[in-house]
Amino acid sequence: MTAPTPPAIAAELSRLLANSHAPYSGVHVAAAVECPDGQIHYGVNVENAAYPQGVCAEASAISSAVTGGQKRLTRVWVASSLPGFIWPCGGCRQKIWEFAEPGCEVVSVAADSASESHTIEALLPLGFRLEPAPR
Repeated sequence: MTAPTPPAIAAELSRLLANSHAPYSGVHVAAAVECPDGQIHYGVNVENAAYPQGVCAEASAISSAVTGGQKRLTRVWVASSLPGFIWPCGGCRQKIWEFAEPGCEVVSVAADSASESHTIEALLPLGFRLEPAPR
């Protein structure tokens, strides 16, 4: 599945890559999450010498949304300094799942602004929840 990424979001993700802290892997990642009311929250990866104590960009963006009072996600965008598409790690897929509305899109944005998307259900089949979700 492919989805066009709004130019303003693609530009902001590209700009934010320079703010990530990735001295160990060298892979800079930026993410954005969209909430049902249209608010967009951004985050970047922040690595730490005491690996794995760093924070992924997706977790950073989700934390920003939760800090802002949001607890539901309708779309997630991810971009990196690597060529091509990048997808959330398993831990971030679970973090997205925690807050995802049914059918939440996860969109990978390449350096040329090309994008590809999949639902969180496709990326994390049978994701874990303590309670049955309203799906």
